[in-house]
Amino acid sequence: MSASQIPTATAVPGDSVPTLLVKIFGKDRTGITAGLFDTLAAYGVDVIDIEQVVTRGRIVLCALVTTPDGNGATAGELRATVHSWADSLQLQAEIISGIGDNRPRGTGRSLVTVLGHPLTAESTAAIAARITGTGGNIDRIFRLAKYPVTAVEFAVSGVETEPLRTALATEAAALGVDVAVVAAGLQRRAQRLVVMDVDSTLIQDEVIELFAAHAGCEEEVAQVTAAAMRGELDFEQSLHARVALLAGLDESVVEKVRAEVRLTPGARTLIRTLKRLGYQVGVVSGGFTQVTDELKDRLGLDFASANTLEIVEGKLTGRVTGEIVDRAGKARLLRRFAEEAGVPLAQTVAIGDGANDLDMLNAAGLGVAFNAKPMVREAAHTAVNVPFLDTVLYLLGITREEVEAADTHER
Repeated sequence: MSASQIPTATAVPGDSVPTLLVKIFGKDRTGITAGLFDTLAAYGVDVIDIEQVVTRGRIVLCALVTTPDGNGATAGELRATVHSWADSLQLQAEIISGIGDNRPRGTGRSLVTVLGHPLTAESTAAIAARITGTGGNIDRIFRLAKYPVTAVEFAVSGVETEPLRTALATEAAALGVDVAVVAAGLQRRAQRLVVMDVDSTLIQDEVIELFAAHAGCEEEVAQVTAAAMRGELDFEQSLHARVALLAGLDESVVEKVRAEVRLTPGARTLIRTLKRLGYQVGVVSGGFTQVTDELKDRLGLDFASANTLEIVEGKLTGRVTGEIVDRAGKARLLRRFAEEAGVPLAQTVAIGDGANDLDMLNAAGLGVAFNAKPMVREAAHTAVNVPFLDTVLYLLGITREEVEAADTHER
């Protein structure tokens, strides 16, 4: 193909070019979009922008087009024809004259995900007002899911991500909704490693308490665990103190504890969906490899690391072996997993609930506090306070419909 044969791109209309905004709304039916543009095609107009939304069977279709190109047709004739076409389908039409394209979006672009159970009009109004109050503009709103929670995503411009996140975190806490704010752009879609805590995150239980129940010291261990998760005790010291109480237990208890472990609702869906999308998934735990290794095999995880209970001659000794997985250790493991996966740290997601997860949550590109202690919610990038682990998918821009479609295809 010669240079003269190479097609040239259509020029983007400048600020001074007359344009028409054509709005169609009414009861949805097959063929409305095609019918509108067939009608407009007779006037030789170019399409600059299109937006279409269908809500409960009602359609709103907007088309921004150039005015007729001087072939004898006038804007008045176009208006009359569009109105006539709309009337024939019992639709309403509105046509607004203007100049140029949409105004440019402001610098600083973020995606704000709001999770409600339910999502009330009051909380939605408050979130929208706080966005506006920070100097942001809501460019688009899209529903990600209607169950098990209602999740909507706001595309916001005109304000940087960090101040917007800070402002909305305060509002969310007061309203009792979950709000996640991430920078818009390719990086959000490129997150390819998710690492999560195990106890009270991937599973509903605290594994050491399950062991303690068999040793008859459950209450004592639970008190120490709670203090450690609140950040009141050094994790390593509390770990040794709790494990010492397990001395003498028969190793057959390991299989019993594995059978007692309960996955958090949505855990399988979260992992299955992430794996289908090409993510790598790992767990880090202050618990024990005797449980996490089995979870890794059962759930098809890529990485797993935890403490190891020492077993000698078929009995738990009350000690752990190897490197301790504590607060700093979890962050080190996140970095190690990311390096092994070939994923930049900025493209990782960490999920946890306790104080010993904080370093990991802060080191990740996105740190999610899942049903976490207050100090963890305040320090993490975002918090999820509903009992469904798969709601984390919505923070990544994955819709419920996409999850269900993938499940149907898999069958």
